[in-house]
Amino acid sequence: MVETAGGGPGDGAAEVLDRPLPDGVRRRVVQIVSDGFGGLTLGELPAQLRQYARFAPNRRAKFAGSAMAAALETDPLFRQRIGEKLREAQPELSGALDSGSPPPAADPLDVAAAAYVLRPAGWVKLVTAAGEEAVRADAERADEESRAELERLREQLDRSREQTRTETERLRTELETARKEAEALHRKLRAALSDVKRGEAALRKAQAEMEAVRSEGQAQVSAAESETRRLKARLAETEAALEAGRKAAREGRSVEDMRVRLLLDTVLDAAQGLRRELALPPVSVRPAETVDAVEPGRMSPKDIAARALSEHDPAILDQLLALPQAHLVVDGYNVTKTGYPQMPLEKQRLRLLGQLSQLAAQTGAEVTCVFDGAELAAPVLLAPPRGVRVLFSKPGVTADELIRQLVRAEPPGRPVIVASTDREVADGVARVGARPVASAVLLKRLS
Repeated sequence: MVETAGGGPGDGAAEVLDRPLPDGVRRRVVQIVSDGFGGLTLGELPAQLRQYARFAPNRRAKFAGSAMAAALETDPLFRQRIGEKLREAQPELSGALDSGSPPPAADPLDVAAAAYVLRPAGWVKLVTAAGEEAVRADAERADEESRAELERLREQLDRSREQTRTETERLRTELETARKEAEALHRKLRAALSDVKRGEAALRKAQAEMEAVRSEGQAQVSAAESETRRLKARLAETEAALEAGRKAAREGRSVEDMRVRLLLDTVLDAAQGLRRELALPPVSVRPAETVDAVEPGRMSPKDIAARALSEHDPAILDQLLALPQAHLVVDGYNVTKTGYPQMPLEKQRLRLLGQLSQLAAQTGAEVTCVFDGAELAAPVLLAPPRGVRVLFSKPGVTADELIRQLVRAEPPGRPVIVASTDREVADGVARVGARPVASAVLLKRLS
């Protein structure tokens, strides 16, 4: 419920509006306040409205409508100033309200809004009547719109029915025409089917004759192709056998030549080394000198055996590597895990290969280091040191098997030394003519 502010006697200040201000009346009241707002100075405005002093009337009504309505209701002085601006803008309407006889032709909302601002005697009735009139007008307008919409829908329904009837007639006509065309097509189809059956009978006869000719031709072609394939197979087998024989001859000759040449080089180097070691004068052998005996002042075989080196003496490795064309094969991980097992595999490999490179440079022997490739997750990026051949076993092949393959590849008579503590490896290489040496002996020699 909205109450009016205080005023003079008889001016409607004591009247009370017992219902909310109608929306239409409220919008007109806000517009009146917005129009009169611009004619007031900043000091004449309430404090809460001064921030909107520079707004345009329409923008002021949009953003400050609630604040202006509240100020008009609670600030009698502000309402009085707005009322004065309204009297100046609409003197006829204001005078009619003061006299108690509003003009009949005036908009009820304008009359109610002006009465709410000016507060003449009986303004509550004017506002209430305007609200009822607005509601009634809205209802009549809605009823009129409903009737118009209903009429439009009826007209649309009639047009739809008419279009449906027209479309139905057109479809009936087209259906009748299509039925007649279908009957004609059925007659033509029956005639065509009869012609097709006669043609199919003639085609089956021709196909049977053609199939007989094709079968005979295919039998002849199949026989010819079988003979051709047989001849080609025999020719391919002959060529493959010839090529295999040539390749085997080439490979066998090449391997045998290499083995013979290496053995010959070993024998020649051994003979030359023996000649240099003995420094023998020109030979003038007498038969008596060929008799085996101990001459005065010389050592007997028993004395020579007492001076032999121990199997664990590193000097024995130097003697073996001093032999002509000596080849040292090293079981890599067996040696590193014997000497320094606490180190990572990568550092074990690098340390051993560095020491083997120095040994190869000192002795001039051929050195091959074999590692087990089963423990590798990826290819090893390793540059072999100078004088050392580095090999990893293939998947499914152990390092022990690779060492035995290397020993078997050497010609009989070449000195091959295998460094490994593995008893199986040592026994296996000893059976094919190699000289096994314990890993500890190699580590002592390297250190």
